[in-house]
Amino acid sequence: MTTQKPVVNCSVVNCSYWGSGNKCHAQSIIIDVDANAQARYDAEFAAEGFESKSPEPAPTSSVTCCHTFKPKAGGSR
Repeated sequence: MTTQKPVVNCSVVNCSYWGSGNKCHAQSIIIDVDANAQARYDAEFAAEGFESKSPEPAPTSSVTCCHTFKPKAGGSR
């Protein structure tokens, strides 16, 4: 049985995981509720796992943020 990864669309062109067609090429994606993000992370990065995080509800997508973002080396584009 082959497990397919979900297609993640992203328009943040200065992320090192951004690919053509606005597709994310990260191995895993970390998304958290904004209210908790500052307490849990000093910076956004993709290396952290979900194992130690407690799941919690978000009332709308606008109160969430992606912690997988990693700036491309050498500038904003």
